[in-house]
Amino acid sequence: MTTEPDPTPVQTPKVDRWRRPLIGPFTVAQVLAVLASIALSALMLVVFTSPLNVPPGATQPRPGSTLYVVGSPQPGLRVGELAPELVGTANGQTMELNDLDGNPIRLADLRGRPVWINFWATWCPPCQEETPVLRAVYEQYADEGLALIAVSVQETTVEDVRGYVDRYDLGYTIGFDATSAIFHTYQAFVLPTQVFIDRDGVVREVILGAVTRAGAERIISGLLAE
Repeated sequence: MTTEPDPTPVQTPKVDRWRRPLIGPFTVAQVLAVLASIALSALMLVVFTSPLNVPPGATQPRPGSTLYVVGSPQPGLRVGELAPELVGTANGQTMELNDLDGNPIRLADLRGRPVWINFWATWCPPCQEETPVLRAVYEQYADEGLALIAVSVQETTVEDVRGYVDRYDLGYTIGFDATSAIFHTYQAFVLPTQVFIDRDGVVREVILGAVTRAGAERIISGLLAE
């Protein structure tokens, strides 16, 4: 007696397409979870490393960059010319550079001393990285007559800048240039920008971007020796 085959088709268990193997032992769901985690980590990295309160028109620096572009390139000051006074124009009004207490800062009052002008901002990553250099070099040469003026550009309030200064115990002069009037007088377009001026008020060197401690010491020791 022969046995007739069962006409009922064999039911193959359905496998959730998200749980099917895709790459080796990994399922579609597992691969997507890993990709989502990577994307989220990248987004968080951008959020937490991007500076706050960046003004419109500012270009994000590339990783490792030593400068931050905040305007259209300009010829800039020429070495050998007299440095302009710390005055500018904004909205049709003459703006004089003041410190955080509202006191005027004038190059004329600093004749006979080498002057280092540093244009910077608390929201500028290369400026933040450069802060220890300014502090250390100023402390090294202040007793020899160096005048360091750090001109804070495009900041929201004096209190924001003062908080940064207090946090990092900065002993040099801080100017508040909220309108960028002085920044434009000096034909600057990147942060930080360095202008080194000799005892007679003549521009001796202009550097676009951050300086190293060795580089700043070389320039300042030369100015002090004259």
